[in-house]
Amino acid sequence: MSYSKFGEFLRQQRIRHHEVMGDTAKMLGVSVPFLSAVENGKKNVPKAWINKLIAHYQLNSDQQVDLNQAIEESKTQLKLNLVSSTDSQKQAAFTFARSFDNIDEETAAKIIKLLEGKSDNSGLSD
Repeated sequence: MSYSKFGEFLRQQRIRHHEVMGDTAKMLGVSVPFLSAVENGKKNVPKAWINKLIAHYQLNSDQQVDLNQAIEESKTQLKLNLVSSTDSQKQAAFTFARSFDNIDEETAAKIIKLLEGKSDNSGLSD
């Protein structure tokens, strides 16, 4: 079975606290299959879980950082709020979304450099 980073983190907490998945699901107010889907990376971690997990497992500040990092690394879906976006920004977002599955590693690295402002724009035309 393959766990996401969040799934690994949560599993370690359950083991430390001698809990089973059913205990955690009950504490979070969800079904075991839903919790399993989140741990396996098939669903994103609901925001409402963060404070519940911190309180239940009494996570210290380092563990809270680890939790948040695990959640970020486990995201399977992203939402973009395009309400205040320009037409060009919307077009860029939709074009990227349509092309995403076909982007190779080299192109992905170039896009990241460009968006982070680290590109000399070589190979890009106006």
